[in-house]
Amino acid sequence: MRRENTMKVDARNLTCPKPVVMTLEALPKLAAGESLDVVVNDEVAVGNLTRLAAQKDCDLKTVVADGETTLTLTPRNAVKADRSALDEAADICQIPDTSSSVVMFGSATMGTGNDELGHVLIKGLIYALAHQDKVPRKVIFFNGGAQLTCEGSESVDDIKELESRGTVVLTCGTCLDYYGIRDKLAVGGVTNLYEIAQTVASNPGVTRI
Repeated sequence: MRRENTMKVDARNLTCPKPVVMTLEALPKLAAGESLDVVVNDEVAVGNLTRLAAQKDCDLKTVVADGETTLTLTPRNAVKADRSALDEAADICQIPDTSSSVVMFGSATMGTGNDELGHVLIKGLIYALAHQDKVPRKVIFFNGGAQLTCEGSESVDDIKELESRGTVVLTCGTCLDYYGIRDKLAVGGVTNLYEIAQTVASNPGVTRI
């Protein structure tokens, strides 16, 4: 039976950093005195969420049953989101910064000319990025590229692979709204032009596709 004054995050069958991201997004929404139940069935996630609770000054209760772990986090003080959950999760999950590069995708195809060929090329490029030794630190999708992170994209699984290896995946919210596909977003988080501008200004290694 669910307790009163408790929110719940169901992160079963998800691997880090996703459970940590979901928890970081939920904590600032808690009212005073409210707790957050996070349900996982991954031991790595349990360790990372335990570390998160300590960093966020939360009381922690852990219950294990039927192969699942429920971690109840109760903040002692209000939790503020001072940076993106994805960036913070990379630190909490201790994902090594294997590359300083940022890759920006402004189209669902690669290059100009034949769109069918461009589609094949962009799919192959994202696959290669996801399976090379060092993955980009961050990938940003905007304009037509926003379609690549949404349901129906043949690249969603490879972009999820990038995310699982520590790449921060962001899609322009204005672009998702323009194309009417915000509710179709299947991987990563949503960003805005201000954050994109900050990324471009602070990273010399930006590659635009």
